[in-house]
Amino acid sequence: MDSEHLMAFCTCPNPEVASEIAETLIGDGHAACANIVPGLTSVYAWKGEVHRDAETLLIMKTTRVAWRRLEETILRLHPDELPEIIAVPVTRGLNDYLAWVTYQTDGGNRD
Repeated sequence: MDSEHLMAFCTCPNPEVASEIAETLIGDGHAACANIVPGLTSVYAWKGEVHRDAETLLIMKTTRVAWRRLEETILRLHPDELPEIIAVPVTRGLNDYLAWVTYQTDGGNRD
């Protein structure tokens, strides 16, 4: 069961954008849970320049089945030209929690 689950990450320019994306993903069943972590500083190279921006990190729990819809939703709602959207597989987790993630993202009835 574990290999079907993903932890997805996306940096957002502010908590409001992160909240809009999170609520849409949860409401549409593309993620079971999202954590909004303010106070992040990102240092990165973009178009030949080094940037340093205050950002908000969005951490989402989802499944491989829901990934494509999650990614499409973030691309639609995110204001950046090239938003960070990455995921790592969950290799271990509480079985009941992972079953809940699957249930919330399977497109069926959700709590």
